[in-house]
Amino acid sequence: MNRPPCKRCLLRELDGEYFKSIYQYIENLPPEQKASQAGYQERLALCRACPDLQNGMCAQCGCFAEVRAAKAAQSCPQGRWSKEGAS
Repeated sequence: MNRPPCKRCLLRELDGEYFKSIYQYIENLPPEQKASQAGYQERLALCRACPDLQNGMCAQCGCFAEVRAAKAAQSCPQGRWSKEGAS
């Protein structure tokens, strides 16, 4: 029985093997560019609860939500979370 894909899932929850290169990219980000682990997890929780998350991608900007959340200098296009260090 084929299940429809989960529209509000992150990539890791869809098919970890297919998206392995995405996780390698995140792991290889320079430390000064990465969000803190706590910040990353908080951002992912907000993305997961967002109606604009569609199969691991943000419907507002087209990015992979996990990549955007991993970068400290990024922010949510809908203002749900900000750049790390921004007031």
